[in-house]
Amino acid sequence: MALSDKKIELLWGEFRDGVRNSTHVDKSETQEQQRKRIAKLESNVEDWFKYYFPKYAYSEPAPFHKRATQRIINNPEWYEVRSWSRELAKSTRTMFEILFLALTEKKRYILLTSNNETNASNLLEPYRIQLDSNQRIMNDYGVQETLGKWTAGEFVTRNGVAFKAIGAGQSPRGTKNEEVRPDVLLFDDMDTDEDCRNPEMINKRWRWIEDAAIGTRSISKGTLIMFLGNIIAKDCCVVRAQQFADHIDIINIRDKNGKSNWPAKNTESHIDRVLSQKSYLSTQREYFNNPITEGTVFKEMHYKILPALTAYKFLVCYVDLSYKSTSRNDYKAAVLMGRIKNEYHIIKCFLIQGTTREFAKGLVVIEEYVNNKVPVYWYAEEKFLLDIVKKEVNDNLTELRSKIVLTADTTDKGDKFTRIEAALEPLNSNGRLFLNEAEKSNPSMVILEDQFKALGPGSRAHDDGPDAAEGAKQIIDQKHFVDTPMLIGKRQSHSKRY
Repeated sequence: MALSDKKIELLWGEFRDGVRNSTHVDKSETQEQQRKRIAKLESNVEDWFKYYFPKYAYSEPAPFHKRATQRIINNPEWYEVRSWSRELAKSTRTMFEILFLALTEKKRYILLTSNNETNASNLLEPYRIQLDSNQRIMNDYGVQETLGKWTAGEFVTRNGVAFKAIGAGQSPRGTKNEEVRPDVLLFDDMDTDEDCRNPEMINKRWRWIEDAAIGTRSISKGTLIMFLGNIIAKDCCVVRAQQFADHIDIINIRDKNGKSNWPAKNTESHIDRVLSQKSYLSTQREYFNNPITEGTVFKEMHYKILPALTAYKFLVCYVDLSYKSTSRNDYKAAVLMGRIKNEYHIIKCFLIQGTTREFAKGLVVIEEYVNNKVPVYWYAEEKFLLDIVKKEVNDNLTELRSKIVLTADTTDKGDKFTRIEAALEPLNSNGRLFLNEAEKSNPSMVILEDQFKALGPGSRAHDDGPDAAEGAKQIIDQKHFVDTPMLIGKRQSHSKRY
């Protein structure tokens, strides 16, 4: 046995011990008390989960968890796609539901499929461990392990419920548990990054899912079909399953208002900490079901050590308030830019998915950073300076004792992507747009760089930072050319003739 296999066996052993040690039972309970307790638990599935899985159910479930479970247990014939963010317990919650259906004999054959056989077997192993090591399950539903039919990847319980794991591409044809065809088809983690880069691989896998895997179900018996997985690409198995599903459940780590979707488990500070350790592109895909590929415009952004602030004649700080709460417009951005000769320098920036007050604090940080060393013009798009928004921003700035006054940019903006590409891409590709080397590790500068790299026609990526940078560049140009008028005069005479 290889060392890696020993480590895996040790980890599963520790997992089994944890299940066993966390599920003690009351030995003094009478049979009648036990019968009533089981009946009461089965009548309230949330209480059933908490009792039989105390090691997992340490946080109060969110409303979306409860709604999802009711759909699964109350619909014998059902097709659902569950695209929950990481840290929202999609596989764990699904295990609770399927074990409930199996132990109450509502389902008889669970076929779990993943991108390969090893992964499928590993995803099924927690089910087997719960059934053979959970003392509460064994005490109330009997010992589940059966002699000769209890191996990793395939096993049958004492009451005749079968579980089997297969990998994509394996032949599941003829799969039966006695006369019962699979009545739970669980597809978990079917998509991989590598596969999603190959359209033919996705086509091949989807044909196998439809023809071979789903083809194992009975026509006359109610079947539960579930797809679990984040939307990691615009074309993947999870996305294709959506067109056939009775319900599509897309739940991100935060809701449309920027708040945790499961605050009992994931606090705002916890989410902030984790997201700060990943790139914008990664967090959008894994935590917001927003598969963004690298854009086609800004392949690379350039950094350099910038001169002292006093080297600039003036600076512009352009603000994008983005007060809308949709997933596309929930960043507020401020970009401080200066120009020296023909170069444009992004000196400092502040990008946040938060409240107006939090954003105002970030503007004050920029104000204090400049510290009156050079004049700063503060601008924002006119559409954002509506009375109610303008008052909210100004009130917050006043409370913070700031002297910032936002001027409305009345320019007719036009298409955002076209503006950004036309104004900034030539500068970037010709070595005339630079980001401040001293700010390279600043989380806001990291987000700004990622937003530039994600920019592309039709992209779903956030673009508030690049939009603010384009706005700053245009204001700088207006003021630069006003202060530097074109000199028109007589042609200079030359004494030497040719």
